[in-house]
Amino acid sequence: MPEKNVDARPMEDPEAHLERAFIDEYLRQHGHDLEAVRLLPEAHVTTLLEAASIYAAGKLAEFESRAHYVQDIHSKD
Repeated sequence: MPEKNVDARPMEDPEAHLERAFIDEYLRQHGHDLEAVRLLPEAHVTTLLEAASIYAAGKLAEFESRAHYVQDIHSKD
């Protein structure tokens, strides 16, 4: 039986940090930070984080679309 490498870290989504940055950006634009959000009533937190998640997904899609566009431009040369 092979030994487990206890120092190995699980794979992380390469866009996770960017997604988190977009969520933080959304919260700041709406007068919140992640620490303050945790103190809000649960229903408000859920609504706010859902909206932040939708915002982040849209920004990630835009980011990916632009990356593909740039890649297409460079591959045509």
